[in-house]
Amino acid sequence: MSLQDSIVAALRGVYDPEMPVNIYELGLIYGVDVDERGSARIRMTLTAPNCPVAGTLPAEVERVARAVAGVTDVKIDLTFDPPWSKERMSEAAKLALGIDDLIPIARLRG
Repeated sequence: MSLQDSIVAALRGVYDPEMPVNIYELGLIYGVDVDERGSARIRMTLTAPNCPVAGTLPAEVERVARAVAGVTDVKIDLTFDPPWSKERMSEAAKLALGIDDLIPIARLRG
């Protein structure tokens, strides 16, 4: 498993306290890049700029990523561009949250 994959696996254990789905499946992680020295750069967002966990979730992501063996440094890039939307969620997250547009109507008619 690559260091990047290990970080992603660790991030799957981080939850927004208001949602029963991890932040990776929610689509809050836009990217994880790791250089040859083990320095990780994580690009992430929140469900909204005024999200109640705006002050704590990025720090939790950094803490979890730093705990992965082989990671030497972590930089969190918090962005709202593009803004988060439910389309960023995995199908598993949509199913867990009961979002009804999991299967687009066009696919049902086909």
